[in-house]
Parts: sequence; structure tokens; C-alpha cells
Amino acid sequence: MNPEERSLLERTYKMVEENNTILRSIRRATRFSLVFKSIYWFIIIGLSIGAFYYIQPYVNFMMGALNIGDKTNGAKSVQGNVSQSYVETLQDLLK
Repeated sequence: MNPEERSLLERTYKMVEENNTILRSIRRATRFSLVFKSIYWFIIIGLSIGAFYYIQPYVNFMMGALNIGDKTNGAKSVQGNVSQSYVETLQDLLK
């Protein structure tokens, strides 16, 4: 092997080593990005479910006050009494 070929081989080896370190750092950054994005979305979804669980009694109360989704009571007089009690309770809470 002549000196010119050896020099070319050494330069190629150095470039391959540099490319290898760059590719490893890119792969590591991609893994960290995937992990952090997964954690981020788990937190977002978890907080959304937790917020719904926390707010659900208030939503149910308002739905009952407005007779939304209340299909069990067939008589209008019963519905009127139920909604009236919800409205009175709501007014008491707002005082």
C-alpha cells in the first residue's frame, strides 16, 4: 500500500468515525424525543380525564337542572318539580 492510499484510507476512517458519532447522537435524540412526547401525551390525556372526573358532578347537576338527558321521567309534572328543585338549589348556591 503506497502512502497516498494509506492517507486516503485514514481520512476515510476518520470520516466514518465522525459519521458514526453523529448518527448515534441523532438516534439518541430521537429516542429521548419519543419518550418525552409519550410522557407529554400521557400527562395531557390523564389531566383531561381527571378534569372530567372532577367536573362531572357539576355537569350532571346542570344537566339535571336543564332536563338534558333526563328520559326516565315521563310525566311533565314530575319533570317540572325536579327541574324546579334544581333551579332552587342552583339559586341557593349562587347566593
